Amino acid sequence: MPVLRDLFTRLFGRDSAPSSQKAAGLDPANLSAEWLIVGLGNPGAKYAATRHNVGYMAVDDLLAQAGDVLEPVRGHKLSVASFTVEDTTALVVRSHTYMNLSGDPIAPLAEQLGVPAERIIVIHDELDLPSGTVRLKKGGNENGHNGLKSLTERLGTRDYLRVRVGIGRPSKGGSIPEWVLAPVDASPEFESSIATAADAARLIVAEGLSKAQNEIHSRVK
Repeated sequence: MPVLRDLFTRLFGRDSAPSSQKAAGLDPANLSAEWLIVGLGNPGAKYAATRHNVGYMAVDDLLAQAGDVLEPVRGHKLSVASFTVEDTTALVVRSHTYMNLSGDPIAPLAEQLGVPAERIIVIHDELDLPSGTVRLKKGGNENGHNGLKSLTERLGTRDYLRVRVGIGRPSKGGSIPEWVLAPVDASPEFESSIATAADAARLIVAEGLSKAQNEIHSRVK
């Protein structure tokens, strides 16, 4: 029961600002950051608890540590929250578009803020890792992930940083679209992987990719 309760809170209790703030939205001219932390997923309650939305879940977990919430940005299809790691400012970002258009709002934001690809951290689901595993890397192929494909196309590079949250693959002959859009297993292992992904993003900002890899990859699954 605690795992299910924590999952429900993460999915529906910390993911957005109050309705009065939603109506106004943040002025994009007032935003500034040295890093972007982007959680990938699909918007709406229909997809909230699916494997494809672990990126959304991880950024909510990250923000929950400080009691922060995401707020919409006027004129942009995304919500953000400022997040400080030691003396470094990051913007935690969630796109309002569907997964295959993730790059459409993220790339203009990064350009506006002057944040290069090597300081954009993308948290996403990874079919090629066992469920519960979290791994970090810079660049590489998208491996069929439509959110990553969109980001690569719009950013013009693959050299952004990735926090890969393992969801495993369906059994032989199983449908990948059905698998990624199916509900997550609300288990302690799953909860741990989300918390680790959030921690990984913070570590990258604080200590750099190499040190974060050493720390995260040494943890027992």
